[in-house]
Amino acid sequence: MEYAERLFVPLRWWVQATMLVASFWLALAVAVPPVAAFGIIAVIAALVTAGFLKYGALAVRVADGELRAGRAHLPLQHVGAVTPLDKEQTRLLAGRDANARAYLAMRPYVKRSVRIDVDDPQDPTPYWLVSTRRPKQLAAALTERLAR
Repeated sequence: MEYAERLFVPLRWWVQATMLVASFWLALAVAVPPVAAFGIIAVIAALVTAGFLKYGALAVRVADGELRAGRAHLPLQHVGAVTPLDKEQTRLLAGRDANARAYLAMRPYVKRSVRIDVDDPQDPTPYWLVSTRRPKQLAAALTERLAR
């Protein structure tokens, strides 16, 4: 079983960004000529869109003998215990109970995650904490690949 998920910025962020761009438009429409206002608003809208697309494009994948979370990858041979976490467990492990050496592939708009212990004596990272909308499926994909 392979696993692939891409995390995107939620719709409510896009709505709020639209309201922000509209606020800038209102401020600029009365302060500068219309052509300049359109140009500035186009740049602001493009920056917000590019930022949301880049930030929200966290890919989580289990395939080809490794776990990928964003740009980082972990060979499955170094995956230890895998634990799917609910909202409260994720909040605690990403906050109060966090280890400073842990690798966090987190997004604030995804409330659940999976803790993946790193079983490599040469790696100082004790675990990965990876945001996912489907923690049980990600955990199952990792544990199934480990069982082989």
